[in-house]
Amino acid sequence: MTLRLDDTLMFRDKLDGVHGINPASVAELAERFADVQAEVRHRREHGEYSFLKLGHQPDVVDAIEHWADGKRRRFYHLLVLGIGGSALGAKALLSALRPPAWNEWPAERRDGWPTLTVLENVDPVTVQEALDRLDPRRTLVNVISKSGGTAETLAQYLVVRDWIERTVGVGAARDHFVLTTDPAKGALRALAREEGIDSFEVPAGVGGRFSVLTAVGLIPAALLGMDLGELLAGAQEAVSEAESNTLAGNPAARWAALQWQAQATRAANVHVLMPYSDRLREFAEWYRQLWAESLGKRLDRGGRESFRGPTPVATVGATDQHSQVQLFIEGPFDKTITFIRVADTVGMLEIPARPGASPELSYLQGKTMGQLLDAEFKATREALRSQGRMSMTLEIDTIDARHLGRLLMFFQIATGYAGVWYDVNPFDQPGVELGKVLTFKAMGRAGY
Repeated sequence: MTLRLDDTLMFRDKLDGVHGINPASVAELAERFADVQAEVRHRREHGEYSFLKLGHQPDVVDAIEHWADGKRRRFYHLLVLGIGGSALGAKALLSALRPPAWNEWPAERRDGWPTLTVLENVDPVTVQEALDRLDPRRTLVNVISKSGGTAETLAQYLVVRDWIERTVGVGAARDHFVLTTDPAKGALRALAREEGIDSFEVPAGVGGRFSVLTAVGLIPAALLGMDLGELLAGAQEAVSEAESNTLAGNPAARWAALQWQAQATRAANVHVLMPYSDRLREFAEWYRQLWAESLGKRLDRGGRESFRGPTPVATVGATDQHSQVQLFIEGPFDKTITFIRVADTVGMLEIPARPGASPELSYLQGKTMGQLLDAEFKATREALRSQGRMSMTLEIDTIDARHLGRLLMFFQIATGYAGVWYDVNPFDQPGVELGKVLTFKAMGRAGY
C-alpha cells in the first residue's frame, strides 16, 4: 500500500517564477525539522499526541467486534448522536467505505448490516424528520460525547430516549443505546453506571477531533461491517512513516511544513483540500474541522496573543471546478490546494459509443468516466500551476479500510506537526469552550 505526496508545485520555479515558495527555503525547513521532531517526541513522552497510539489497540478492537457481533441483525438502523468530531468521523467512514446510497439499499443487499443516520445538529426539523423516518423498535442509538456534557448531544439523547421508550417501554429502552464517552466523568458516564447502558471509552488523552480511530469511529465502523484491523493497520503505517527524522522521508511533516511556510512567507491563509472522489467528500469535511479547530488560536505556546491559524476549505473534484475553482485560479494568491487522486478508478465505467454521434459527443466515446475525472484533475492542476497557484497532490492506490486509515492518521499527524510550526497548542479549543459556557448560561444551567 502506498501514499505518495507530490509537493513540486508549491515552489515558484515550477510555477510562474514569481509566486510560490522559494525553493531555497526547503533546506532551512529540513534543518529546523530536527527541533520540530524533538519537540513532538518530548510532548508525546509527557502525555500529548496520544492519538499516535491508536494504530495498535487489539483489545479495544476485540471488545468492539464482539459487542457489535451481538447486535448484528437485531437492529435495522444505527442512529449516531454527536457533533463535531463525534459525528464527522462516522460520516467519513460511511462515505468512503460503503457504497453510495447505502441507506437506500434493501437489507439483503447490505448483508444485514444497518443503515446509518448521523444527527449532528439540534435543528428540530432535521431531528423530527429523522425520527419520523426510522422505526424505534429496530433502531440502535450510539450517543457520542468525549466530555459527556455536550449540550447538543444531551438534548438529542433526551428526545431520542423518549422516542424509544414510548414504543418499547422504559425497561427495554436501555438495550437500544450504547454510549461512547470519557472513561470516568461526565453525564453519559454517569448514565452508563446508573442504568447499566452499554458503553465504550474515548481515551482520556485523545480529543474529539482526533478520535475517529477510537471507539467514536470504530463502533459505527464495526456495526456497518468495516474491517477494523485493516483500518488501524493503515493508521499504524502512517505512524511508522512519521518516525523518520528527515523532512524528505516524513510526508505528513513535510505537508504540514509547506502549508505553514506558504502562509508565513506567501500569505497563503486558505488551505483547500480537494479529493477527486465523491467517496472522500465527507473526509474533506472531517479535515476541515481538524485543521481549523486545532490551529486557529488566539494565544501562542508562550501565552502571547498571536491570532494564528489557516482557514481550511473542503471541496471535491470535479464538482467544485464549476463553483470554486474560478476563484482559486483568478482570485487572490492566498491559497494552497491539496488534491487527493485515487489511482484505481481511472479505468472504470466505459462511455458507450452511439452511431452518428456529433463531434461534441464522439470524443468521449470509448473513454471511461474515470479517465474523464482524471483528466479534469490534471487539467485543474495545470491551470492552477500556469497561473502561479500553489498545489500538492496526495495519491493513493484505492479507497479501502487500510488506505483510509492511513489518510486519517496522515492528517492527524500533520496537524500535530503543524502545532509546532505555528507555535500553538493543537489539542485545546478555548474558543469552542467559551461558546459552550455561554450556551449553558442562555439555557439556565446551574453554576453558569
